[in-house]
Amino acid sequence: MSWINNVVPPKIRSFLITKKDTPENLWVKCPDSGQLVFHKDLENNLFVVPGSDFHMKMDAKARLATTFDDGRWDEIAVGDVLSDPLRFRDEKRYVDKLKEARTKTGLADAVKLGAGKLEGRDAVVAVQTFDFMGGSLGMAAGEAIVMGAEQALKLSAPFILFAASGGARMHEGVFSLMQMPRTTVAVNRLKRARLPYIVVLTNPTTGGVTASYAMLGDVHIAEPGALIGFAGPRVIEQTVREKLPEGFQRAEYLQEHGMVDMVVHRRDMRATLARLCGLLMDRRGAFAPRDAASKPLPAAAE
Repeated sequence: MSWINNVVPPKIRSFLITKKDTPENLWVKCPDSGQLVFHKDLENNLFVVPGSDFHMKMDAKARLATTFDDGRWDEIAVGDVLSDPLRFRDEKRYVDKLKEARTKTGLADAVKLGAGKLEGRDAVVAVQTFDFMGGSLGMAAGEAIVMGAEQALKLSAPFILFAASGGARMHEGVFSLMQMPRTTVAVNRLKRARLPYIVVLTNPTTGGVTASYAMLGDVHIAEPGALIGFAGPRVIEQTVREKLPEGFQRAEYLQEHGMVDMVVHRRDMRATLARLCGLLMDRRGAFAPRDAASKPLPAAAE
């Protein structure tokens, strides 16, 4: 028996040896510099590491709250889709993987929709979350993008998309691939109505998402250091058998080569989006009626 058990009274002993519960994410390590950052400080800094300026992943609710005025927004419900059309199974059943992802993130699927005000203007925002099965594009995510575009048409408002994905969701096979043309048609409807469609490319945005709606914006913004492309650098290097340039497929490299319009720090993102929405909506108002969203353009104007 230790001296604590022999000498210290039970009530005081329990106080001394009881371990207090502490959050697992109390400290966060920067993947770039290895710096340890207090989670609350990271959250207050929009999940940007103060020392290295590394942009960490940001969950959907935080992204929506920091985009809309006063952090207030209304969630747009997404219609039900088949959860497991192929009854897919590898190491685990696909339905079990979905349950795990929903428990982990608190989201129904990879894309969350919100509508609210951005500097006093109506706006619809879609946020893709990489933590939900790699932000993969499946039927539910595709349906969310389509519904977000439809809501923007109803409100005659800009549609802003924060993209983050590893590509199509293999568990849904061809049903996943069909979301590429579906979302492309939805984006084209916005363009016909002359409504702004602004894409913010976050780290990483790859695969079928890059090959569809993520590269169809009127303006493409990227967060600093974001990996953006179809196939990853390692796959490309193995295919072409050449060493790729420094920073290949990163946001800054793509801006230099004309694939991205601007690279914007997260602290300036909201103001930049508000300014772009204002400019594009004012330009639209100069030659388009208010109800243009509900009327197809004449063939000669398409």
